[in-house]
Order: sequence, then structure tokens, then C-alpha cells
Amino acid sequence: MRAMKMKNTISQTRLFLLPMVAVTLTATAYAAAPGITGPTFNLTAQTAYITQPDGASVYSWGYGCNGTPAGYAPAAITATFCNAMQVPGPTLIVTEGQTVTVNLLNGLPAAAGNTSILFPGFNVATTGGVAGLLTQEAVPAGTVSYTFTAPSPGTRAYYSGTQGDLQVEMGLYGAVIVLPKTIPSNCTAGLAAANLAVEAHWGESDFRLASAAYGHARSCYDREYLFQFSEMDPDIHSQALAQVRATTGCVAGAAGCSLEVATEPYHPAYFMINGRSMPDDMDSNYSILYPHQPYNGNPHMHPGEQVLLRIVGQGRWQHPFHEHANHVRILGRDGNLILSQNDPNSLAGPLLFTTTTTPGQAMDGIFYFTGRGLNWDMYAHKPTSTDPNAKLPCVPDANGYNTGPAAYTAINYYEWCQDHNKPLQVAPFGDVSSNGPVTLPDSHILTNGAWFGGSPYLGPNATVRAVGPTGITPPSGTIANPPSSEAGFAFMWHSHNEREITTGNAFPGGMLMMMLVDSREFVIDESN
Repeated sequence: MRAMKMKNTISQTRLFLLPMVAVTLTATAYAAAPGITGPTFNLTAQTAYITQPDGASVYSWGYGCNGTPAGYAPAAITATFCNAMQVPGPTLIVTEGQTVTVNLLNGLPAAAGNTSILFPGFNVATTGGVAGLLTQEAVPAGTVSYTFTAPSPGTRAYYSGTQGDLQVEMGLYGAVIVLPKTIPSNCTAGLAAANLAVEAHWGESDFRLASAAYGHARSCYDREYLFQFSEMDPDIHSQALAQVRATTGCVAGAAGCSLEVATEPYHPAYFMINGRSMPDDMDSNYSILYPHQPYNGNPHMHPGEQVLLRIVGQGRWQHPFHEHANHVRILGRDGNLILSQNDPNSLAGPLLFTTTTTPGQAMDGIFYFTGRGLNWDMYAHKPTSTDPNAKLPCVPDANGYNTGPAAYTAINYYEWCQDHNKPLQVAPFGDVSSNGPVTLPDSHILTNGAWFGGSPYLGPNATVRAVGPTGITPPSGTIANPPSSEAGFAFMWHSHNEREITTGNAFPGGMLMMMLVDSREFVIDESN
């Protein structure tokens, strides 16, 4: 379901929290790790207004493209753009060992003074500009160049090194993704190759930037998403706008041509993922609705996929972000792969219940969902059914999953076979196996919402088979969730700081999105 725009007030009825283990949703907008390619990047710092779901249009600063970039990635995404200002700034995608040059033009108002970019973790050489406290800076209407060699794979932050309490708050930050120069052989063979074959059968494109996050055999992945977490105090932005207007036409460096914006006390009202708050973060990448906020946050996956999460803490605050349905295994931080001291072939990153997004720190981690341990058949198989979707076999591989070539065309590819044909319900209303441990409520009396389909099952018609063709109550029977083409399970991913899942203190909003676990017939198309 594409999130509807509600620009004057936040809709209080569009999203219902999930009282049960599984919900269904049909959606059209997905995330990825979109960005621009180099190795030379021509950026500018400019002003513009970014939008919030409560109707606010907030004066901000941000990095953007100074002209057309060399290219966009991943190549499967179309209808891309890179305006002269965006929040966060363009994601810079490079390859390990490349010599990277970033040319920055300062297009901020004269009173804003100098600006710059810090690249933590990189050995940077500079040309042009003037000396600043932390790095060379571009004066108003001036330029500065930064050059470095990408040292190791991984995700990192970049942000202003000039008056950071103001300029980072105003939106001057972004991410760098360094891809490994050498891909481990196992990342293009075996199960990894099987997963690609399954994607191809169902008509999916490959939206990865690479097949491994690092040059390590344990860092292979099937899908990836980039999430940058930040907060915003609109009072600071209002002060900056008022002072910029009051100094319009002043000469940079002249008396009175400067900003004196108070950045304390700090009271953020907006909490953002990739520059957007929920529900805007679930709209498409490069949506024309957000000319200065091109990146979304709407992850999807299929059972069994290794999903790489690229997570960056921007802004001032630490945000405890919880990914429901599983923990996240951390691969590395700031481009540093975490290996065992005793065995360099083994990863030693922690398994996190919440990915704590420390300001300025980036991390890469693997998330997956297989259904293992649910203790019921999540595809609602019933051997005596006349429905072919209910009679699919499950042939376990060495690890107990249905992954063999015969399963490539089946919706239950990667099913945990130990739970195959295991019923959930004691007495189901529809055509699914009975005598399970649970009695589900009658769907006619169950209070539900647009994110709940009335069924704990995964598959194209599992809702109908679970509750019968007459047991569907709106809105799960509407165009948003047609029960005959059920999409998957939805798990809420959100900040565990409750205030941060609001927009202007109104729930729902802020740092909140949904992870959709879709069965195989649902094509995950990240081109938008």
C-alpha cells in the first residue's frame, strides 16, 4: 500500500499497531541503498525546505549535486535525480582502493559563513578553501576539494566539520558506501546462486550494490537497505531562517554578516529515517513529492534472505532502533569488520536487540527471517486440501529448509520443514489444517486495521483459506489488502524511545517503518 499524503494533520486511523503475530499488506514502494557513483563527486551545499507529515515545510541546509552526477546506483533503480540540496546528502558509492575526489561548492547564504565536509575514517588531502578548526572549508560561493583513497569496505558517515551544532542540525550530513574490491567466491555460488535463480524465476531484479558487504566469506547478502537516523529541532531552523532573511544581501565576513543561532536548549520535534518521518518514509525512492528527501525507508524481504542493513547515526542523539522479528548480527562498524581474535575466518560482531545509532557512527549488520521456531506451518498447508497452494511439499536441505531446485518455483521456498503441515488453529473457519494449539478469534468480531489481514499465514490466498471467503472484514478486504493476493507478514521497526515515534508529539510518526516479509509470488521491485 502506498502511504497516502496527509499534509495538514497526521492521520490517526491509517496505521494500527499489531496485536497479533502476522499481518498482510500490499505495497508499491521499497527501500534499497540508492546513491551516486564516482570516483569524482561534485557537491554543493544549498538551502531548501523539507517536508514533514504534519504539513510543516522546514527551512534546511543540505548537500546536493553540483550538476549531473557520474552515475546512479543500484542500476536497477530508474527515475533517479540528485538536486542541488537534499537531506541526507547524496550517498557516495565507491569501491575499495579507488581514489575519490569530492569537490564542494558553498552555496549557503553569506551569513551562514564557511562550510566543509568531514570524512571520518578516511585519510583526506585537501586543496583550496581556507583552514578551519577541523578541516579545510569553503567560503561563501567558494570551493574546496577533498581527496582520499577508499581504504576498506563498509558504510560510513560524512558531515559538516564547520559549526557542527548548527550545520549538522540544519541537514549537512550523508553516507559513504565502500564496496569490496574482491567478492568471496561463495557469495556467487551455492545457496547464494540458488537465491538469485529463485529471484529470476519470479521476475525480480537484483538491487544490491554488491554480493558481499566486505571481502569476507561470511558477509554475503541477498538484499540491502540504508537507514540514516536523525532528529530536528524546528526552533533552530526558524531562528536560522529569520536571521538569514534579516541579513539578505550582506557581504560575507563583513560586520553583522553572521548567524548567532542558539542551539541549546535542544528540543527536537521531528525524528527522521533518511530525511523523512513515517508515513512519508514508506513512499517511493525519488518520489516527486520529496524533491529534497529522495531516499525512503520501506524494507521488504522473502523468508531466508540475508538482508544487509547499513545503519548510520546522524544528528546529536542516540536512537535505540528495534527491528522486530529478529535480532541484527553486526558485521562491522565504520568500515571495520569485527573478527574473532582466535579465528580470523569467524565473525565476532554482537547480536543486537536494538541497533543503537550513535551519532556519527555507522554499522553494517545482517537481518533475516525464516519462520524457524514459529512451531506452526506459516504457509497453512493442508494435505487433504484441493487448493494446490495448500499441498506444496517441503524437502529439507542439510539445514532443514526447503531450498532444493524443485522448490525454486514454489512460494514456500526456504520453508522450515520441521513445521510443515503443523497446524496452528484448533478449529479454523477455513481450509487449513486443524487441531493446533490456538483458537483464533472470529474475523467478523476482530478489531483490525489496514496493516492486519486477519490471518497468521503467508501466501497468495492464505487469508481466504484461513477464514473463508465470507470471513473478511474491511479494511483487510479492501484494495489495500485484497485477501486473494495476500502479500506477507509486517513487523514494525521503530525507535524504542517512544517520543521518537511521533511527529510533533502526535503518534504515529517519526522513526517508524514496516518490514514486510513477503512470500515468493510477491515481486519485490525496488526500482521505485
